[in-house]
Amino acid sequence: MSKAQKSLFDAQREDTLQRQAPLAARMRPRSLEEFVGQEQIIGDGRLLRRAIMSDTLFSILLWGPPGSGKTTLARIVAETTNAHFEPLSAVTAGVADLRRVIKEAQDRMGMFQQRTVVFIDEIHRFNKSQQDAVLPYVEDGTIILIGATTENPSFEVNPALRSRARVFVLESLTDEQIGILVDRALVDVERGLGNYEGLLAADARGYLINMANGDARTALNALEAAVVAKAPALGGKRLITVEDVRDALQSRATRYDKNGELHYDAISALHKCVRDSDPDAALYWLGRMLDGGEDPLYIARRLVRMAIEDIGLGDPQALPQTIAAQQAVHFLGQPEGDLALAQAVVYLCQAPKSNAVYRAYGAVQQDVAATRNEPVPLHLRNAPTQLMKGLGYGRGYQYAHDHEDARVEQEHFPPNLQGRRYYEPTGRGFEETVRQRLAWRDERRAAAAERAAAAEPPVASYDPQAVAGEESQDVHDDDGSQVRRPAATRRRRGLKAQEADRRAKR
Repeated sequence: MSKAQKSLFDAQREDTLQRQAPLAARMRPRSLEEFVGQEQIIGDGRLLRRAIMSDTLFSILLWGPPGSGKTTLARIVAETTNAHFEPLSAVTAGVADLRRVIKEAQDRMGMFQQRTVVFIDEIHRFNKSQQDAVLPYVEDGTIILIGATTENPSFEVNPALRSRARVFVLESLTDEQIGILVDRALVDVERGLGNYEGLLAADARGYLINMANGDARTALNALEAAVVAKAPALGGKRLITVEDVRDALQSRATRYDKNGELHYDAISALHKCVRDSDPDAALYWLGRMLDGGEDPLYIARRLVRMAIEDIGLGDPQALPQTIAAQQAVHFLGQPEGDLALAQAVVYLCQAPKSNAVYRAYGAVQQDVAATRNEPVPLHLRNAPTQLMKGLGYGRGYQYAHDHEDARVEQEHFPPNLQGRRYYEPTGRGFEETVRQRLAWRDERRAAAAERAAAAEPPVASYDPQAVAGEESQDVHDDDGSQVRRPAATRRRRGLKAQEADRRAKR
């Protein structure tokens, strides 16, 4: 059925829904001229506007916060295009619905040479297989896809599908733009609240706009609730006060999703405020996250990470402070535990900053992955058996406590990494003390290098294989258990091995 062909029942249903729909749905703009906001994508001369007006639309993804106009733009496309418009909601639709729509689009293309625009609201709720189901038909042009999402397409839309659609980013509406929509709804007799003769007090208007938080849907639906519930005064007028708006709203429209984009943006902002030593902004982002319903234990875990990554030994008490905050949150719950998080945030902000350990361990990881894994030097190995002692395990090891200040001049790296330096303490906070304590590294290393250059190369004083022949060995029974050979047998095997070595030398 073409776009113009609607049954009587379709028309009646749409008319009833339009009359009974919430104010935000009734006041939805029907053309680009009525649309408010998003000048960056549909302003004069912009690509998306030109494509809509010329009916040459391509597959697009509309990404923006709630109430910013994603569905409205899709509906405007439906009103202006000659293509068949097929709306779907990812909340209720499945693969079977997608296949039906695609089959009808193929038939429509073959029979009427008519294109099909498929609008998928909340497309991020489709899983990978559901998104893959539309991929071939977007690619071959069977359908033109309009996907709307409040989540970052980089994470929620398959890369293959994302690469075949252009992403347009919508922003929250400004207070001025919300005000335009509110004023328009108050006086519109056909679709708005004009018949109620509502009057919005100046302070009530400002309060409504502020609490809507850039969400047009929230502002309009709260306005409708306040006006309809208000009893008319003398003359039939309804004066809407701040109290009326507060009752209608109940709470601010919170822009936060603890599983979505704002979750990651807010914790990133908190982390950077801590790193930059700004306690005021850090407390603000902490409050935003907690007000949005973020898991306080998640915040506690991230604070522990901040203490390790950005403070480290600049202030060794930072890590215990964050661990204590985590324990307090776990023990007290909310809202008492929130204060422990606030205290930890302020402590981390004022603490001296150092990422020296963080950088040092990163360099270690690179060397571990990119260099030959040499054996542990013999003098650093433990020697619990006679064989291992005979092979030189532990030989030449200097016990630190036998030396002044418990500092020794011996090499601890394998040969291929000798001389490496990973940890370089800063001069901030406690690490200034650490740097002074480690200053001996450079002095001792230079002295050791001079002595090593002047010394003669060592000469092996033992034959490891001969020593190994003298060591008692374990054997295994067929069932895998260990059995000790008699001592006399072990001695005879050692003598035979020595005799064999002497014959070989002749």
